[in-house]
Amino acid sequence: MTKPLKYLLALCVGCTFVAAQLSCSDEPDESNFYTFKGQMMSEYLRGHEEFSQFSAILERAGMMELLASYGALTCFPPTNDAVEAFLHKRGLTSIDGLTDADCDTIARSHLVKNMYTTADMDDGVLSTANMNRRYIEVSHGLDEQDNAVVYLNGTSHIIFALQDDSVENGIMQPITEVLESSNRMIHDVMRQNPNISLFTEALEQTGLRDSLYLYKDATWDEERLNYPRIRYISHVNKETATVPDEKRTGFTVFVPTDSVLREKYGITTVEQLYQKACEIYDPIYPEDAHAEYHDFAHVKHPKNPLFRLLAYHVLTRDVKGWNYLTPYTDIGILTTVMNPVDWYETMLPHTMMKFERLTVRKWAGGSTVGQRYINRRYDDEWQVYGTRVVPTVETEYKQDALNGRYFYVEDILAFDETTRDVVLNDRIRMDFSTIFPELMTNDIRLNERNNGRKYNDPEYDETAKYGRNYYFPNGYLKGVTLNEGGTFVYRRPRDWYDCYEGDEMNLFGDFDITFKIPPVPYEGEWQLRLGFAAEGSRGVAQFYFDGKPQGIPLDMTKSLSDPSILGADWKSDYNSMSTVDLATDQKVLKNKGYYRGAAGGYRYAQGSTQQTIFATQELTIRMVICTTHITPNEDHYLRIRCVSTKQGNDNEFMLDYLELVPKSVYGITDEGKMESML
Repeated sequence: MTKPLKYLLALCVGCTFVAAQLSCSDEPDESNFYTFKGQMMSEYLRGHEEFSQFSAILERAGMMELLASYGALTCFPPTNDAVEAFLHKRGLTSIDGLTDADCDTIARSHLVKNMYTTADMDDGVLSTANMNRRYIEVSHGLDEQDNAVVYLNGTSHIIFALQDDSVENGIMQPITEVLESSNRMIHDVMRQNPNISLFTEALEQTGLRDSLYLYKDATWDEERLNYPRIRYISHVNKETATVPDEKRTGFTVFVPTDSVLREKYGITTVEQLYQKACEIYDPIYPEDAHAEYHDFAHVKHPKNPLFRLLAYHVLTRDVKGWNYLTPYTDIGILTTVMNPVDWYETMLPHTMMKFERLTVRKWAGGSTVGQRYINRRYDDEWQVYGTRVVPTVETEYKQDALNGRYFYVEDILAFDETTRDVVLNDRIRMDFSTIFPELMTNDIRLNERNNGRKYNDPEYDETAKYGRNYYFPNGYLKGVTLNEGGTFVYRRPRDWYDCYEGDEMNLFGDFDITFKIPPVPYEGEWQLRLGFAAEGSRGVAQFYFDGKPQGIPLDMTKSLSDPSILGADWKSDYNSMSTVDLATDQKVLKNKGYYRGAAGGYRYAQGSTQQTIFATQELTIRMVICTTHITPNEDHYLRIRCVSTKQGNDNEFMLDYLELVPKSVYGITDEGKMESML
C-alpha cells in the first residue's frame, strides 16, 4: 500500500538536508531520496486495475521501465473510463488503434520530472513542463461531490480520494480525463474558438497570422552538439553551463473577445475594428494619417492602423502561463511595498507592454489583489487601471499551441497617448533575462527545479541537480553580437544571491558584446542604469551607447563604500534615515553616477529567512551608464567591452537588471525631494 504524502513528510523530520535534495533533480540520484520501502510507480499502476489501459499505453511507449527506477516524478494516470472516453472521441474502439507515436505522446503528457503535491499546484501552469515539453494548465474548482480539487487543462481533475499518493519514486495524481495538448500553431488554435472570431479574422485580413507560424530552428538540434559544457567561477561558486536544448520562436496573444468588442464599443465587423484603430493610432502616428496605406483596403501594410492595433496585442515570446506574465516567484521582490512588474516588447515595432501583479493593497483602487494587469499605473499621481488578463478560457477550447498561447483580456490594448505619456513615462526596470525573448520561449528564465533556488550547485555539477545554467553562443539571441573571446551566461535563481528576481546574467572572458536595448516610448532625455552586485572577483568594462563611449570604465570590484564613491559617508542603516537624509544621500550618489540598489529588492541570508534589502548593502548598486537623448521608432544599441587585466573566465561582469529612466523621474531637483527608491 502507498502512504499519503503527509505521513511521508512526518517520517522525514530530522532528514531535512536529504529530503530537500529529493525535489531538485532533473536526473534523479537514488542516494538523494528518503527510502520508505514502498512501491514504485510501475508497481502502483500494475496493482490498480482501474489504470490498466494507461499501463498498456506506457508499455507500448517503452516508459514503464522509467517508472520502475528511482527518481522524482509526478504521474497523472487517467482511469480506464478516461482512456475509453478519449478513444471514443477519436473513433477508436481500443488502444490497439493507437499508433506507437500516439502512445509515446500520451505517456509523456502525463509524466513530469518533478514532484508536485496538490498544495504545490497554484493557478496558472506547473513550473515544470511534462515530458512532452508542454506545460500543464492548473486551476481549482469542485468535483461532483463538492470536494475542492485541482483541475488540469481545464476539464480533467485530480481524483480527490486518490490525490497525493506517494510512491518510492514520486507522487501519483490520478485524473478523470486524458490530458491533451494541441499540435497546432497558435493561430490555428485560436480559430477553433468562436468566441474570438472577430479578432482571429482581423489577424487573417491583415496577414499577421502568417507571422504566427514560426516555431523551431531545426538546424540548432545539430549545431548545439558543437558546443561543449563549460566551467566558470563566479565569486566562490564553481559552476557549469550548457547551451539551450532548442531554439524555438514563440508568441503570446492577448485577445478581446467578440462580446467585449461588441458590448464596450459596438464593434461587430473587422471594418469597425479598423475605425477604432484609427481613433487610437492617428494621434500617435500623425505622419501616417493621410498616407496612401491609411484605409481599409491596405490593412496588410505594417503602418496601417488596424495592423498596428493587432500587432500591439502580440508578444514575440511564449509566456508559459498566466502566472508567468510577471515573476513566477516573489524572490527578490518585496511584494508588500512593490507590485511585481515585467516589461515586454510587442510585435508593434518599438513598443512595450507593462505587466503587473497587484500585491500592494494601498494601490488596489477598484482592482483585485493577485490579478495580472496590462498597462496599469495606480499611485499617488495617476489612476490608470489598465486591462485585466483572464487566467483561462472556456474549458471546451485549447489555450496553448506548439508555438505559444493566448489569453482573454477585458478591453482592447492600445499604445495610445495614456499608455505612452503616463504608464510608460516611468522608471522601466527590466531583469536582464526578460530583455531577450528566447529565454522565456525556451524555458530558461526562472526555470528552477522544485525549489532548487534554495540550494547551491555542487562544485562543477553536471547533473543539473538543482537546475541548469546556460550560455548563449553568438547568433542564438536575436539582436546580440558577441565576440569569440567572451561567454554570455544565464545563472539560475538562488534565494541568497544579490539579484533582482534571484537570477542573473554574466559575461566571462575577454568579452565584447552588443545588444539592442528595449524601446523608449517617446523622444527625450533618458538615463540608462545597470543594476549589479560588486564583488572582488569581478572585472572592468567600458560602455558604449550607439557606438559612442560613455564615461569611464566601470570597475565592478568597488562597492558604494569605496573611497572613490561614498567612502566613510556610506550608511547601511537605510531604514532609520530621515527623508531629508535619504534625499541628500541620493543626491550625493547621483552626482557620482550611482544609486543605491532597489529598496523594493531583497535577498535572503543563506540558509535563513531573514531578508536583506538591496538599498542597505554597499555591494548592491545601480550605476548610471549614460544620460542621453533617445529617439523612439529607432533601434538603439548598448555595447559592453572588457578592459580588465584579468584573464580568461576569471574575469566576470554581472548584468542583473537594466533601468530606462525618463527625465520626469531622474530630473528631480527640488530640495528635500527624491526619486522613489523602490
